[in-house]
Amino acid sequence: MRVRLSPSFTIFAFAISLFATIRTDAAVANEPEKIAGPNACAECHKQETEAWKGSHHFKTFREMPRNLEANKIAQRMGVRRIRAESLCLNCHYTVQKKDDKDEPIAGVSCESCHGSGKEWIKLHSSYSGKTAQTETSAEKAQRWKLAEAKGMIRIHAIYQLAKNCYGCHVVPNEALVNKGSHQAGSPFELVSWSQGEVLHNTWYSKGKANVPANAARKRMLFLVGLGVELEMSLRAVAKATTRKAYAFLMAQRVDRARKQLAVAAKNAPNVPEIAKMVELAHSAGLKLNNERLLAIAADGVSKLIVSMTDKYDGSSMAGLDSMIPGPEKFKGTPRKPAAIN
Repeated sequence: MRVRLSPSFTIFAFAISLFATIRTDAAVANEPEKIAGPNACAECHKQETEAWKGSHHFKTFREMPRNLEANKIAQRMGVRRIRAESLCLNCHYTVQKKDDKDEPIAGVSCESCHGSGKEWIKLHSSYSGKTAQTETSAEKAQRWKLAEAKGMIRIHAIYQLAKNCYGCHVVPNEALVNKGSHQAGSPFELVSWSQGEVLHNTWYSKGKANVPANAARKRMLFLVGLGVELEMSLRAVAKATTRKAYAFLMAQRVDRARKQLAVAAKNAPNVPEIAKMVELAHSAGLKLNNERLLAIAADGVSKLIVSMTDKYDGSSMAGLDSMIPGPEKFKGTPRKPAAIN
């Protein structure tokens, strides 16, 4: 595995400085004891729940244990029951603590993306003890701030949402690939996968429309998605220990992501952070036993993504539009709303 370039002193020093003060804004890990479960969300989010029920995320709960290839992978890994052992549970199920036992209660569901909800689910819908009409703007802002502090990942937090997606779609387990012959991840792209069957943007229209992301948000989804693909793939290469499939496939993912980002940097020259991500990605060799430098590069990319989400809203990035997949590339079909939330 020799997909590497020598690091420049400038970029290396930049990465070191980022590493010292890194704020990764990593998504909150789901904690079984804090999982409220999809039924708790469905009480209010009826349209969103119906969209979820039509998705592969929902169907995996029943279908995966019966899947022939999944069972072959499990057998190779020494897993006897797919729905009872953590190797599979971490990415394919929602797990809730019941009677001191971790129990899978659904496939990939609301809290898989938006964070374990027990500590914020009532707070986020409380209207500060008032009603939607009487809650003040200041009270609303404080309510959302508290909900986020307790682990809620809202739709504006694109980086955290993307980390939850890529955390599984870029497989974080070397043995699962090398020994179990599991895929090293999906050919995942945030726009095409978020605007298809998992689109559930019905809340603000009161269920009258399942509104797709506008052009500016699609640009941010695309750019942040590419950045997280790069970050997670760099971390995967950093953790690889043997010259086998996992290491090579993850190095290929890094190379694809930085090539796409290089094109994005040319198409959106007013966003200098994109070019900096590419430089960082070339600052550490894609090879075994290089964990420290690869981790520094990944941390630097993370910092730059956070900076972009703080600084930009996508409105000035029209140059990216030619790179963004259209509806014909979306993963599945968005559900048509049929009732009011």
